[in-house]
Amino acid sequence: MVQEDHPDAVARGGPLAGLLVADFSRVLAGPYATMLLADLGAEVVKVESPQGDETRTWMPPTRDETSTYYLGINRGKRSVALDLRDPGDVELARELARRADILIENLRPGGMAKYGLDYASLAAHNPGLIYASISGFGSSGGAHVPGYDLMVQAVSGLMSLTGDKDGPPYRAGISMFDVMAGKDALIGILAALHHRDATGRGQHVELSLLASAMSGMVNQSSAYVAGGVVPHRMGNAHPSVVPYEPLPTADNDLIVAAANDGQFRKLCEVLGMPELADDPRFVRNADRTANREELRPILVKALSTRGAEEWFDLIVAAGVPCGPINSVAGGFAIAERFGLDPVVTVGEGDRAVPTTRNPIRFSDTPATYELPPPELDEHGEELRRWLSGGRA
Repeated sequence: MVQEDHPDAVARGGPLAGLLVADFSRVLAGPYATMLLADLGAEVVKVESPQGDETRTWMPPTRDETSTYYLGINRGKRSVALDLRDPGDVELARELARRADILIENLRPGGMAKYGLDYASLAAHNPGLIYASISGFGSSGGAHVPGYDLMVQAVSGLMSLTGDKDGPPYRAGISMFDVMAGKDALIGILAALHHRDATGRGQHVELSLLASAMSGMVNQSSAYVAGGVVPHRMGNAHPSVVPYEPLPTADNDLIVAAANDGQFRKLCEVLGMPELADDPRFVRNADRTANREELRPILVKALSTRGAEEWFDLIVAAGVPCGPINSVAGGFAIAERFGLDPVVTVGEGDRAVPTTRNPIRFSDTPATYELPPPELDEHGEELRRWLSGGRA
């Protein structure tokens, strides 16, 4: 729990209010997880090296000369710069861990042990500590391999699935396995908190980007594991569902996702050719998948009579999933249109920063957005004083 002598102890809201998180992570997966914990009410202390989190330097783009990458994953935290080569700073780090409910780190496996900050050392003094370690490739055979999302997209097989059928493999447009691992870390931490409530004991929660990738590729992973099939690139087509892809209209492409037989029948009706749903080649999804090359030109011809926006309204009204291919700006615009309020401003005055809203909605304990992303060591003086036993 956050002690009353904490220099910034306040009555924070959120379902995780009262929990203290020692954040020894950097870059994306760990900081994303700790930002979500902060949104849910936890007090998060971001421990940085004197050089700061690498994402502070990942620019452009910037806002007021600060990396938007860093701003996007670090709201709600307090920053203290500790040099773990300095014995005094190591003692402060250990004291923070002693007081913490949760610790998250993503040094290379074994890296925290050099400073006496490994789970075994800390649990001896703080048995309730929930200690989450995030690595690229696990703590056994892959422990020596540094892990970045792009590497994991490559070695996991994801890049072999991304791109045109006859083109080169591509990375996804975001660091998706960092994000998955961050969310997996949050799931593991919450499960460990529930176990601690029942037993009083913390535990070590281990995550790796590669394990999150294997799980997160879901149907493609299952195709190999359960079916013995090695998936391959298909452009924007789906291996198991047809139609489930962009299709050209009179102006722009439109995503059409008729994922079951009922939706396909509704699509045929709105396109003005209800008889197509009874064609033996297309009656069942398995039939449509087998005969995709025959079905696609029929759909393209029907869609060529109107523009994408007009078709969007008509097809959605018929109960069939579809949508335009937006820019990121267009994505935020449609989220606003649908009442999701995707942007929340954190901080005031010159420190006000627009950020993306936490995706979880609670009926009783909503997310809170109290602190803007901190400057390096912004709260260092008060946190050092607190950890040293002084008062603010």
